[in-house]
Amino acid sequence: MKYQECEVVIRLIGNRAPCHAGHKIGEEWVFDYMTPGGFCSLAYNAIYPFALTLRMGGTFPWQKDPDVVYASCPDPEVGNVFEIRRRRRAPKPNP
Repeated sequence: MKYQECEVVIRLIGNRAPCHAGHKIGEEWVFDYMTPGGFCSLAYNAIYPFALTLRMGGTFPWQKDPDVVYASCPDPEVGNVFEIRRRRRAPKPNP
């Protein structure tokens, strides 16, 4: 499989209680390897492997859509649920 450059977007889609880090449902972040400013490092640590896999072209066989995976924050009181979505970019033309 040829590597295709992708953008990966992380979106908070649900939780059981208000987030201790202040994240709100609907917030989005673009995955760029480093923890985005203000993003909870514990949650980022949990979702990083999923985001990196999508960025590198990988998939998760248990997901119906190969461009989307869901992951949870490790805080059991809050239970943030994140949607991690790959957006494929058009290939760059050769000069």
